[in-house]
Amino acid sequence: MEKMNSQLYLQNCYIIRQNEMLRKKAQQLNKENQALLSELKQKQKLSKGNSNQNANLDLNLSSTSTTNPMNLNKN
Repeated sequence: MEKMNSQLYLQNCYIIRQNEMLRKKAQQLNKENQALLSELKQKQKLSKGNSNQNANLDLNLSSTSTTNPMNLNKN
């Protein structure tokens, strides 16, 4: 009975160590995941801002352009 208790105790210690290692790994992966998610959100904001600026630029160019390129050679 004592031998069995000793074996169970050692198994329990091993499981506890493994659990601690897995917990640390999960925390590290979660930290990396949060950083990547933050980076992705920031890039999406920049991309949205750039697409809005490009759309505004296109609208400004089309509204200020009065010359029709097809009529340039009709003199």
